[in-house]
Amino acid sequence: MEKIINHSQLNEIREKELNIIKNSKCRILICAGTGCLAGGSGKIYERMLELVKENPDVEVHFGPEIAHGDGEISVKKSGCHGFCEMGPLVRIEPLGILYTKVKPEDCDEIFEKTVKNGEIIHSLIYKQNGQEYQKQDEIPFYKKQTRLVLENCGQIDAEHIEEAIATDKYQALAKALFEMTPAEVIKEVEESNLRGRGGGGFQTGYKWKQVARQKETVRYIVCNGDEGDPGAFMDRSIMEGDPHKMIEGMMIAAYAVGAQEGYIYVRAEYPLAISRLKLAIAQAKEAGLLGDNILGTDFCFDLHINRGAGAFVCGEGSALTASIEGHRGMPRVKPPRTVEQGLFGKPTVLNNVETFANVPMIINKGAEWFKTIGPENSPGTKAFALTGNVKNTGLIEVPMGTTLREVIFEVGGGIRGDGEFKAVQIGGPSGGCLITPHLDVPLDFDSLKKMGAMIGSGGLVVMDSNTCMVEVARFFMNFTQNESCGKCVPCREGTKRMLEILERIVAGNGTLEDLDMLEALAETVTETALCGLGKSAALPVMSTLKLFRDEYVEHVTEKKCRANNCAAMRQYVIDPEKCKGCSKCARNCPVGAITGQIKSPYTIDSSKCIKCGACISACPFGAIKIAE
Repeated sequence: MEKIINHSQLNEIREKELNIIKNSKCRILICAGTGCLAGGSGKIYERMLELVKENPDVEVHFGPEIAHGDGEISVKKSGCHGFCEMGPLVRIEPLGILYTKVKPEDCDEIFEKTVKNGEIIHSLIYKQNGQEYQKQDEIPFYKKQTRLVLENCGQIDAEHIEEAIATDKYQALAKALFEMTPAEVIKEVEESNLRGRGGGGFQTGYKWKQVARQKETVRYIVCNGDEGDPGAFMDRSIMEGDPHKMIEGMMIAAYAVGAQEGYIYVRAEYPLAISRLKLAIAQAKEAGLLGDNILGTDFCFDLHINRGAGAFVCGEGSALTASIEGHRGMPRVKPPRTVEQGLFGKPTVLNNVETFANVPMIINKGAEWFKTIGPENSPGTKAFALTGNVKNTGLIEVPMGTTLREVIFEVGGGIRGDGEFKAVQIGGPSGGCLITPHLDVPLDFDSLKKMGAMIGSGGLVVMDSNTCMVEVARFFMNFTQNESCGKCVPCREGTKRMLEILERIVAGNGTLEDLDMLEALAETVTETALCGLGKSAALPVMSTLKLFRDEYVEHVTEKKCRANNCAAMRQYVIDPEKCKGCSKCARNCPVGAITGQIKSPYTIDSSKCIKCGACISACPFGAIKIAE
């Protein structure tokens, strides 16, 4: 791409690329996010590319109601569409058709029927409750969302800066450079009340103002793309699907606070995000949108990528900056804070990917527009990773203040298998549980804080009645304890002791005194841990103890897990009416816990049974089950 030296040239390229897109006969957008690539979308892309090359002069016949250009048929690698449950996904434009669960062998049929003639392949169309949804915008999963940050993920080629420019990238930067002073940029962001989307919900504009007023003139912009919460992939999808949106947000922040260098800290487990970011930065530099004298102004800014060290604690600001500096990622005592002494001891703006991705929209459309979305104290939208026992899993974006009921039962389609909703874990290992009475609580920073939970980075794990909440607490505590950096005693030792107690309880060896000790340890860790991650480590235990104490009591007094999740508490029984006395279960039992006579019902000695389940697998009559 030619080097862009002024705003007029940026607009010319935007118009040129828009015309190329509008003039296409057909655009085949293949989801090339991590999830769909794992499902084989790379092979779908290769086959579609082959078909287009083999048919360079093919005509398309969509009918008079569907307008298309006379240019080429293009095959594009898009970012994540969000509907991960239905991947791999293929979108056909200008028809607006979304095909789900596409396989490489479907490509020829899609090309012959849909690309050439606009015919619908009904076997690939999404269906819900007997109704068919041909277009993406009509699918309830998408229809109930407000996609602003994720607007172009799945809509544009994620690997070409030209398509990013066609969707108004770098227009907000140009507006800031040519129409606003740095102070005016900060004021606009501050008035928008944009709060950090990484979990803390700190006021973004105020943070920028603190950095801008420091006497030290060397300043840094750092983007936290570590995203270590289990099941969270919001930032990953933005970096993979629309990296220039985040980069532009970082550049606007740099202009506002007077920084000339920035760092993007990405977890090493995100190789595709790193690859797309490297490509985006290289293309921006080639186009003159990164580097010296950007758009012909005095503004200079450069970006670097740092791979994360694989530590959850590096999501904490001071640990993250220490890791970039080459030190072990461990939090430090505050003050001084990052805005005063951050990266290399200099004032630093540190926000996460989603926060920076909101900035260009605020500059382009204004703070007042932004505040029309969501509640006054938490305006804008929030991206969530919706996972667990819900019908439609994937990446969603809804206005702040949307209720859990709307997210789970409208966007998510309800509980998988039409089961009964039990709880949702929100905010990952640093979050807490919400239950049925909380379904109508608005999802915003302040409302959740009152409930003893937090949005965190945006993970939502939905659980049904077959979920053991004690095991949920043990799972998250195991994660947190493994990821503790070990610097402070409360987190290092406190989480270890809590995990030991939880493991005793799920193994059937817990006592009522253990529950009192859990609460005491949780309170101590929360009040005395060094960093925010340590202080929130006990939240899953505290919230489950509060909301599901009866399950804890059952585990320790009755040695019973009502969900039958805890293997040590399962009791295997043989139904004498179904047992034919074939002895297969006894022959497959590794500890000789099953006895009986041929052609007579067998029995299981619970004191010997190790709960391995080999008998269930061996029984041809379905006579063995777990006792209710």
